[in-house]
This record gives sequence, structure tokens and C-alpha cells, in this order.
Amino acid sequence: MVVRTSLRRRAREEQRKGDLSGRLITLHDPSDPASEAYRTLRTGLLYAVVDAPPRVISLTSPGPTEGKSTVCANLGVVLAQANKRTLLIDGDLRRPSLHAVFDLRNINGLVNAITGERGLSEVLSEPLPNLRVCTSGPVPPNPAELLSSNRFAALVEEARQGFDYVLIDSPPVEPVADPLILATHADGVLLVLDAQRTRKGALRKALHDLRGVKANVLGTVMNNFDGKRGGYAYHGYTR
Repeated sequence: MVVRTSLRRRAREEQRKGDLSGRLITLHDPSDPASEAYRTLRTGLLYAVVDAPPRVISLTSPGPTEGKSTVCANLGVVLAQANKRTLLIDGDLRRPSLHAVFDLRNINGLVNAITGERGLSEVLSEPLPNLRVCTSGPVPPNPAELLSSNRFAALVEEARQGFDYVLIDSPPVEPVADPLILATHADGVLLVLDAQRTRKGALRKALHDLRGVKANVLGTVMNNFDGKRGGYAYHGYTR
């Protein structure tokens, strides 16, 4: 399945002020064209591969600050609004942000579950009906080792059994190996691009690296799209 979705983003002012909760356009303004684009993306995931739809999905980007966490959070919201039991996991153990997007405390989270200090259910928050969030927890000195562990693999399988969809917010591909590790645990990967910032060379390298670990790249989501040029567009097909 290939999904190409273009989205308008209105969070630049909130981001400058440090108010990441302003990124939840699907919650604050459901009638905005960007919210409709997220619902279109949701439809693509729900129906494009009917026989074996991807349930554990990693979201990453070629480089930093291209909007992957924003897309992950809003896609999680619209899946929950469709009565799908959805879990968001902050797998960016270097620069986590999902806790800030949902205004959650980040004392205990994924790191504590991987190390065995807490069970998975103990580190989940429920900001909305049908939506649970697993924050990162404390930033560890060895993120790649934790994500490569059997314990993390077991946590992903536990989440798969308990939820309809599991979305993993991964670090960008360019700086570190973590997103490639996370991609191997997922049924598919969505690659988030910034219409104004993403370089073609960075995109090609990200795709090359993901395919190198045999990741199933489901498609791309174009973020920060100029709505004055046509709002948003969606195209999907199977291959």
C-alpha cells in the first residue's frame, strides 16, 4: 500500500511558544481541512489492505522537525474517534515529545517498561476515550540497546494483542539507527515529509535505509503543506 497525503500544519506559533498541545488540530478544530486529511489517511490505513491491514505502524521522517510527532498524535486521535482501540508509543528515546503534545507527565514510561520497573499497563495514560499513550519515560544512555532488546519486542507483541492499532513515534532516520530498529518491529512504516524543508536526497537516503532493513514502507505523509495552493490531496493504491 502506498499512501500520499498532504496536510496543512498550523502549529508553528504554538511550537515557538513551547505549547505543543496546539498541534492536535483534529481535537481543537475537527472541521479544518487538515483534520479531514487525517481522516482520509485513517481511511487508507483501515481499508487499503483489507486482508492483512497493518496494526503496528512506525512513523518516522528523513530528518528532525518535519512533523512526525504531530502526524502520529493526530492519526492516533482520529483512529480513536473511529472507535479503534489505539496505543501511541513514544519510541523517540532521545528527544521525546508525545507527553508534551498531550500535556502528560513523563516520569515513568516506555523505558521503565523495557527495564522491568513497571508493567506496560502501569505506564499508560488515557487522554481520550479509546486512546492510550505510552510516554518515553526518562531519557536513557543507551536507546538503541533498549529498543533492540527481547523485552521491547515482547512489549510490542503485548500491545498488539491489547489494541487495534499501535502507532510508534520514532526518531528521524538521518541521525541515528533507532528508527531502523523500530521499523523491524512494525507491520509498516509511514514516512513523514515537510513540504518546505525535506530535501530529495534525504528522502532517497531514508527510503534506502528503511528498505535495507526490509521495512514495509506504507507510504508518505506530506506535512506543512501550503493550503492556499489547494488544501490537501489524497492518493492511495495497492501494489
